[in-house]
Amino acid sequence: MAPFIIIFLAFIMIPIFNTFYLSLTDARIRPGTWGGDFVGIANFIELLGEPMFQLAVRNTWMLWLFNFVPQMILALVLAAMFTSTTFKLKGTGFFKAAYYLPNLLMPVTIAALFQSFLGLLGPVNQVMVGTLGIWDTARNFLQNATDVRITVIFLQTWMWFGQTAIVLVAGMTAISPSLYESAMIDGASQAKMFFKITIPLLKPILLFVLVTSLVGGLHMFDIPHLLAGSFGNPGNSVLTVNMLMNNRRGAPSLLLGNSAAISVLLFFMSSFVALVVFRLFRDPAEKRES
Repeated sequence: MAPFIIIFLAFIMIPIFNTFYLSLTDARIRPGTWGGDFVGIANFIELLGEPMFQLAVRNTWMLWLFNFVPQMILALVLAAMFTSTTFKLKGTGFFKAAYYLPNLLMPVTIAALFQSFLGLLGPVNQVMVGTLGIWDTARNFLQNATDVRITVIFLQTWMWFGQTAIVLVAGMTAISPSLYESAMIDGASQAKMFFKITIPLLKPILLFVLVTSLVGGLHMFDIPHLLAGSFGNPGNSVLTVNMLMNNRRGAPSLLLGNSAAISVLLFFMSSFVALVVFRLFRDPAEKRES
């Protein structure tokens, strides 16, 4: 027990408390010095009124929302197909593995692949300009704000829908087949059984998927950073809160206090939204008891 407590304090609790402390200072990385003066909540007030921070928050929510909705719809459809007794899809094991595969790839590998794929001399431009002749000139996807956003959203959806589908399949297989058999005897259609039996009984699993995806989406960093650089260019179009925090901590800013304040705000934002989601998804019986 003692080694666990030591490791827990050294690598989790102490860094957390130190981050909260730094967020209340004007600490910067300076040669030969460490720490800074106590400034209270000045960093938080400055950030909440800063257009760049507000843009990063909007981008983060937008990128998460537009990848979560299609991801969830696709995962639900696939999970329903994999577990359906009437559809009887063959080779479900292969399809599950194939859909889950993108989640096993490193983000840096995926970003490098799509940078090459969408580059000026990449396969997309070669086919559209050279082979098919649909475009007159090559399109610079990664220098267009809309194209970069669409690419990030697509990659996030592609990477995670397989894992979401696997989790939903596990939830659907735990539902008793007798419920569906009774509904079929009563003449219920497949669509009615899905919305009246499957979805209500999947509520705990859907809550888990929503919260984990939400927290992960609010901490989005790797794909937009690798595709669009530290500032989410062009025009900070995919700059996320985590990317802004990393920029403030690193050169040339070296603003540890400001970066720590962003981290604390992100922590409170994630916690607040997760609590709201849990409260909204509570069972009616639990709501009556409270």
